[in-house]
Amino acid sequence: MDDLFNSESDATGNVGGKVSANAPLAARFRPRTLEEYIGQSHLLAPGKPLRRLIEADRLTSLILFGPPGVGKTSLAEVIARRTVCHFERLNGVEAAVSDLRRVLAAAVTRQKVNGQRTVLFIDEIHRFNKAQQDVLLPDVEAGSVRLIGATTHNPSFYINGPLVSRSQIFQLETLSSVELSQLIDAALADPERGLGKLKIDLKPEARTHLIFTAEGDARRTLNGLEIAALTTPVDAQGVVHIDVSTIEECVQKKRVLYDKDEDQHYDTISAFIKSVRGSDPDSALYWLAKMIEAGEDPRFIARRLIILASEDIGLADPMGMVVAVAALQAVEFIGMPEGKITLSNATLYLACAAKSNSSVAAIGAALEAVQQGEVVQVPTHLRDAHYPGAKKLGHGVGYQYSHDFPGAIAPQNYGIKPGRFFQPTDHGYEAKIKARLAEWEKLRASAPKKSF
Repeated sequence: MDDLFNSESDATGNVGGKVSANAPLAARFRPRTLEEYIGQSHLLAPGKPLRRLIEADRLTSLILFGPPGVGKTSLAEVIARRTVCHFERLNGVEAAVSDLRRVLAAAVTRQKVNGQRTVLFIDEIHRFNKAQQDVLLPDVEAGSVRLIGATTHNPSFYINGPLVSRSQIFQLETLSSVELSQLIDAALADPERGLGKLKIDLKPEARTHLIFTAEGDARRTLNGLEIAALTTPVDAQGVVHIDVSTIEECVQKKRVLYDKDEDQHYDTISAFIKSVRGSDPDSALYWLAKMIEAGEDPRFIARRLIILASEDIGLADPMGMVVAVAALQAVEFIGMPEGKITLSNATLYLACAAKSNSSVAAIGAALEAVQQGEVVQVPTHLRDAHYPGAKKLGHGVGYQYSHDFPGAIAPQNYGIKPGRFFQPTDHGYEAKIKARLAEWEKLRASAPKKSF
């Protein structure tokens, strides 16, 4: 089996050698040590738990989780260089159960014969099905192997629960603009594995655009830089001048980091809804634009706005529901790209609307009363009296017709004490409803009582 760097492992199982000179810059320039590793300071800064585990070579099984190009595989390779354990690598796309059993059996033998532990790195571990993941459980549990799994998918959804419970989860984040700039500087200065043999003049605006289009992805940053450097003619002094137009040609359109049915999908719609709920129209528009640019189903966005209009705006602005439903109907009718204007209108209206969740609290309290409280019988005067024999049963007797009273408010019991469930706020239109309910209570108290 090929090792990490397409070279043979030494007697201890550590890897060595160099990546082919023809490999892309992103592959050649992988960090060799923790000191060379850029990013993930929340995990790898001095004193952080993961760094201490690596430096002490005391790793337990762990899963590295994060978007593409943030250094999951690179971190595994750094660990491979530091550990005295035997290091094995498999890929979830290619490996079969037979490959797993072979590696695991060898690990057990190795530990029994010479006491050497084995670290098994599985790239794209989410590609393994449940049966393949289950094969790992006994040896991970027994400590025959230390598992390092790398995945772009949330382990809570794509990795078996028992395997997750036996592993530490570390979430890697996209690289910041400062970190990507540091990576560019390091690649430009390194004559062995980077672009240091070339005289490159990277214009500031070109650097900014490269970082902008990479959206936190180190691999995309390095690949874009290399393409620009290798396809740009040198001047008379042998200097490669890279300006913003060159970067635009090499990197093309900015890639939106988004997946239609996984973490980015759910995280982005969550940020969108929370921004609208939080009355921040600008943030809401940004997350809306990201979903539109990524090709999200506009009907999905509109449906979520309808839910929000009911849940978070409610009676504080009854037009919120009207606008949200109209937006869904309009998007279905006209489609995209014009539908983005409709979604923008609805988003801005709802973000700027008064907010209240009193409807949510009210129906929740009423349901709890129905499910757990004492059964409330329908009062006889409210029961259906439109059939022969109903009056003999007393149904409808004593009912007071609302319009016979001032303000159409009759002083009668409707089964539940007013105010038990619905507690209107002072926000928006709901303040008027609150005042109206208070006035109705006065009318009920002052209305003449009829005798029957």
